Amino acid sequence: MNDSMPEIVSGSFAPARQEPWPPQSIRVVDWNINRGLQLPGVIDFLSSSGADLIFLQEVDMNSRRAHHLNIAEEIARELRMNYVFGREFQELLQGSADSPAYHGQATLCRWRLLDPRLIRFRNQSGFWQPHWFVPRIEPFQVRLGGRIALIVRVQVSGRDLVTYNLHLESRGPEQLRVAQLEEALSDASSLEGGTPILIAGDLNLDSTHGEAAAELRRFQFRNAVGPRPGPTTSRKLILPGRRIDWAFIRGPVQTSQFEVQSSVHASDHFPLSFTLIF
Repeated sequence: MNDSMPEIVSGSFAPARQEPWPPQSIRVVDWNINRGLQLPGVIDFLSSSGADLIFLQEVDMNSRRAHHLNIAEEIARELRMNYVFGREFQELLQGSADSPAYHGQATLCRWRLLDPRLIRFRNQSGFWQPHWFVPRIEPFQVRLGGRIALIVRVQVSGRDLVTYNLHLESRGPEQLRVAQLEEALSDASSLEGGTPILIAGDLNLDSTHGEAAAELRRFQFRNAVGPRPGPTTSRKLILPGRRIDWAFIRGPVQTSQFEVQSSVHASDHFPLSFTLIF
């Protein structure tokens, strides 16, 4: 991956909040925004959602297909929020040597975002790497890098919440996605037991059964969005939508008012929204 810019990019657009005490709950949105190709629709929904904390996957920076915008910064500025963006891939067909393009995850919040870091998973697919037999033309995706977890400590008026923004691999067997999930869960297990933790993102699997469910139980994470939400992706030709976007919690927090926003069509995924109660 091009090392001319840091792996984590951030910006601050939220006004200073003068609150006498931390709120008892915040509104959370998790959404794979399909590179931000329909940016006006993405901003319209997020503006109307009342979200305090936002997890975004498939976020472009300086790509040709997204008009060379820093999508995370455009959204954060419009919503007057702070943001952190983690580089997952360098998109070799979307930029140039002098002006590289990137793809990754972004976490946005109305409060301070502290201590951002990445886990670049040890277990990766080689599908996206350049190969001699893959034409270097669109619509092929040729990339350098690998899947990540973007970790940020959110400070909600003095109260800490540690967040993990995930996008697990879409190619390869389910065991690969479970291995990546286990890396994030293992990292979270090193935090102090009383620290509230929120994991959210596009897992590319159904977490209600199999090895993924077993790993979540082993690390004492609870489903934050109900056991049987509706599909979180739209139909593709004859293929039905899938339940692959999830959120999990650990520690002294609960969730309520979960919704899959299936009427929002600014991406091939639907936004998830819920209330996180401290």
